[in-house]
Amino acid sequence: MRCPQEQARVIAIKSQYKPGGIERQALRSDGNHDPVWYKEINMAKLAKVCVVGSANVDLTVFTPRLPRPGETLAGRQIHLGFGGKGANQAVMAARLGASVSLIAKIGDDVFGQSMLANLKARGIDITHIRIDRENATGVAAIVVDDEAQNCIIAVPGANGSLAPKDVRDFSNVIRSADVLLCQLETPIDAILEAFRVARASGVMTILNPAPAMTLPDELIRLADLCVPNETELELLTGRTLGTLDEIRAAGQALQARGPHTVIVTLGDRGALLLGKDGQNEHFHAVPVAAVDPTGAGDAFIGSLAVFLVEGMSLPEAVQKANRAAAQSVTRKGTQSAFPTKEEI
Repeated sequence: MRCPQEQARVIAIKSQYKPGGIERQALRSDGNHDPVWYKEINMAKLAKVCVVGSANVDLTVFTPRLPRPGETLAGRQIHLGFGGKGANQAVMAARLGASVSLIAKIGDDVFGQSMLANLKARGIDITHIRIDRENATGVAAIVVDDEAQNCIIAVPGANGSLAPKDVRDFSNVIRSADVLLCQLETPIDAILEAFRVARASGVMTILNPAPAMTLPDELIRLADLCVPNETELELLTGRTLGTLDEIRAAGQALQARGPHTVIVTLGDRGALLLGKDGQNEHFHAVPVAAVDPTGAGDAFIGSLAVFLVEGMSLPEAVQKANRAAAQSVTRKGTQSAFPTKEEI
């Protein structure tokens, strides 16, 4: 006999992750009958993520080693995939069950149409992606060697035409989000406009300052979290970095310019978290057999955003994002290599 839910005490909880959130069930007992599992009516908060950024087609070539200037090498394999830091971070967030919108521009070409189909299939809201009829879809040429080291040449194409007006036209999706993610593969004035909208609406902002370049002070001030790698941190602070202490001091200098949290991704050295009130924690990398490192930073940032919105503490979120990044390098490709929540 099923006991009335309102008269039964909860003696256990179990959860199951689903695309719409986390479905929880409670094991309840009134003391007179066998305990019964009841599905809770309310679902856990679904993370709403907005990404303003780039969308590229990736042409990845695998070779024994990276070529020297003027050298021709025979490649072992070529892979056509989808990338762009904005699209990558959006896909990673969607892989974890978040509701994700992407504000971007693509070309009026076969790559652009393939891009839209790919993003839609991966659960991204594509209604805020505009078609640029004058510029081609962005392309990244990637070379990966046998040591899982890579080099990348990105041709921005339509990404370079994303403008503040595009952001203002879609400002409603930023205002309704829990978190805004931006990178630097689209024009700075568009990113700055997105951060202004988010700050005015109380939306958490995460800046991934990649590729490395100097930035206006206002953009750094508007970032709640800034997540550079070591190279990007060097450029932003004008310091030469090597030791963990040097990286920590540079991160604190960046933090003093506005972000309440700086997280430095360090590749095989893990990640360094510098939070409010002197929080300072180094997370070691998760040991894995790396195959292709492309997109590992995007896996880290996309997953970090979701974990924070879901209520994890910063250390917990960084630790899990570290695992997501590690899992992503164990397979070839970028978006296709991103892990699910169960794999993390």
